[in-house]
Amino acid sequence: MKTSKRLEQALVKLYNAFHNNRLNPEDCTACAVGNILDNLDSWKHLSNEHGSLELSYVGRVHENLGRKFNGYSPLEILQIEKIFLEACGFKTPLCHYNSKPQNPTNKDILFKGLCNVVAYLCELDKTPNVMDYSKLFEFENDEPIYHLETFLN
Repeated sequence: MKTSKRLEQALVKLYNAFHNNRLNPEDCTACAVGNILDNLDSWKHLSNEHGSLELSYVGRVHENLGRKFNGYSPLEILQIEKIFLEACGFKTPLCHYNSKPQNPTNKDILFKGLCNVVAYLCELDKTPNVMDYSKLFEFENDEPIYHLETFLN
């Protein structure tokens, strides 16, 4: 399957962050967007509230100028972060009295967040969800429609 450069780069960064324990929804340099944007925190100025879809003045300027950050518009950046935070169990926008998971860096929680983010990234690029394995289980007349090749030593 052919993917866009921005999608491929985002997937590689998220994959590496997940497996190298560098994914943390409470750290703007290590959350989904922080990793996609090379572990920088400058993107946090696109909104006044973390996890909000409302652009700040700075965010509106960048959006109106058509600026992209590693291929993503300011509104797409905010949506990616909101999806990630909510899938990880946070109530958005983030604030000290809103609910959050007890252990936000739990691998199961992070994986759920990543699955939702990847689905959205694929949707943005009009690409089938790379995390969707449902085709592997499709069958017709009790036989699988698709076959996996296995490589045994």
